[in-house]
Amino acid sequence: MDRRRFLLAGSAVASLSALGMSRTSRADTALAPAGNAARPRPTPQQLHWQRDELAMFVHLTVNTFTGKEWGDGTESPDIFNPRKLDARQWARTAKQAGFRSMILTAKHHDGFCLWPTATTQHSVKSSPWKNGHGDVVREFTDACRAEGLGAGLYLSPWDRNAKVYGSGEAYNDYYIAQLTELLTHYGKIVEVWFDGANGEGPNGRKQAYDWPRIHATVRKLQPDAVMFSDAGPDVRWIGDEKGVAGETCWSSINPASAPYPGYDRPWIGDLLGHGDPHGSAWRPGESDVSIRPGWFWHPEENDKVRSPDELMELYFSSVGRNSKLLLNVPPNRDGLFEDSDIAALQGFTAKRTGLFATNLLQGASVQASSSDIAHPASSVLDANPDAYWSAARSARNAWLEIELPQAIEFDTLELGEAIAFGQNIANYRVETWNDGAWQPLTWGTTIGHKKLVRMDPVRTSRLRLTLEFGYDTPRLASIAAYRGPDRRYGPGHNEK
Repeated sequence: MDRRRFLLAGSAVASLSALGMSRTSRADTALAPAGNAARPRPTPQQLHWQRDELAMFVHLTVNTFTGKEWGDGTESPDIFNPRKLDARQWARTAKQAGFRSMILTAKHHDGFCLWPTATTQHSVKSSPWKNGHGDVVREFTDACRAEGLGAGLYLSPWDRNAKVYGSGEAYNDYYIAQLTELLTHYGKIVEVWFDGANGEGPNGRKQAYDWPRIHATVRKLQPDAVMFSDAGPDVRWIGDEKGVAGETCWSSINPASAPYPGYDRPWIGDLLGHGDPHGSAWRPGESDVSIRPGWFWHPEENDKVRSPDELMELYFSSVGRNSKLLLNVPPNRDGLFEDSDIAALQGFTAKRTGLFATNLLQGASVQASSSDIAHPASSVLDANPDAYWSAARSARNAWLEIELPQAIEFDTLELGEAIAFGQNIANYRVETWNDGAWQPLTWGTTIGHKKLVRMDPVRTSRLRLTLEFGYDTPRLASIAAYRGPDRRYGPGHNEK
């Protein structure tokens, strides 16, 4: 998709206050402990979004039939004919692989609409697919709900077919009309995906997008949907299309640092990848990447699908670094996922299931330096995501010691922060008790929703986790240790 090649020209139309707005509710206020009001925390929608961990992108348009990655808007609707299209196959595949939601490219940069829009003839109603009576968006959203998945939609702001593109308010009206159709005709939408793609229109002019109006339309029509873009306002791009978040990754940023989608500065990738511990807005990162080299299906890439091991690497470098993984799986010209892609996803699922099946720390005793009595140290071993351990309210550092009845061998460590209360922990280290002394095992910076660390197998019956500094009261939701296949990583190894 390479959204960095085309950037929004001018920020005059974007109000920083509008882009920085976040939804609050009585529920949010109830979650906030005393003394934590100054640090941002997630809305219930953002919290649910991140706990889902895995979402699937589905790229389908005329490019699937031309072999292009970006269409130029001149493609004839006659070429779009996915005769065997089966959105239930997509949704079943996603669900079986552990994905919780899917996002469809309702319109890509070529301007071809996958629903029978009233705004243009450049849509499925002018194609031979189902004799012009088909609606991919309808089949997609129905399939998601049939499989219990959340449905999301991407509507590219750059439209290379629309004659009004680059005309200012006329195109903004056109775009809002399309967005309104998508958000009112297809039931609940959980994520609306935007980028800042902005090339020249047929008249050589670039379009100034009215982002405050766009965001306000989503808020009005789908108030529970989260909005993605480089800049938010709910969730942010992680800064690359490789599925790799920063080793240090905060869920907060300063809205003024990335005020609108497509905002380009030399440091913007680092900001999006790492976040800002002092940021005033909660905007967790989403790591998008494709299972293939391209975002759309190309027959020459059928033997270049990422392997299950490569997908596990992506899981560790995204979800395992406090991000969410958005993995693209493109349908072929029949409108189906390829067998090779499905096999890779099945292998990925088997590896995750096998590795994370049993927390080897279950049954251990846990002690802590100081605890909130209502949230004891033993809560970190509870499988309930809403259970958590809290240090004393005034604490900014703490430690927990875990003692097992017998030694265990593990090679993967998982830590999870109680992010319903924000993200506070800035540094941690882990030690094991061996030969009568504490020995260093690994260290790191942020934890967030999930931190995953891999190492060569370690054998011990005692672990100590030290939280060296927190911007507010340290709170942990989980500590887990797992044993998987042997890996060539040394103890203390921190992947960069």
